[in-house]
Amino acid sequence: MLSGCAMSVLDRFKSRFPGPAAALETRIAIVRKAISFALVGVVNTIVDAGLFFLAYAYLTSRPALGQVLSSFAAACGCASAATVTLVAANVFSWFIAVSGSYVMNSYITFAAESGRQLRLRSWATFVASGVLGAIANTATLVIAAQVVPVWMAKGCAILVSFMANFALSHFVVFRTRDRRSAVHERAVQPD
Repeated sequence: MLSGCAMSVLDRFKSRFPGPAAALETRIAIVRKAISFALVGVVNTIVDAGLFFLAYAYLTSRPALGQVLSSFAAACGCASAATVTLVAANVFSWFIAVSGSYVMNSYITFAAESGRQLRLRSWATFVASGVLGAIANTATLVIAAQVVPVWMAKGCAILVSFMANFALSHFVVFRTRDRRSAVHERAVQPD
């Protein structure tokens, strides 16, 4: 909490320069959300990476699964078995992690915008918007894995997808709505 003296300085600044003060407050709010989003992202990254490495180890340690993945790769002609294995493990871990991220961001980062309510429609929008981040993440993983170890490639992939995910969450999924549309949306949605 700010002291009385600091508060009066802020109040004087706001009264003398309302436009710049409002612009500054807006930027500070966005930076706070980005920091909160990043902290949620740290938890989400631990879940994503942990599940990825578990799934990757499982898929690569089972010869029968290796044969299935090789057959799939050969049938689609789209990639090698190693690439299909990376993609399968990454998509699995991403889907679980993005669902957890939706819950955490609804309750923490975008609590005001979401009303701390979990809605199937909002989750689906969050997952759909996250597909761009997942595509960026998976593409980075596959490309980087050609030149660096898988663990390092996964780290690069996580960094690349952060910016896409934050922008889409901020501007699409949890965008600020005017009061009338928010009231109408609550009345219409059965969640």
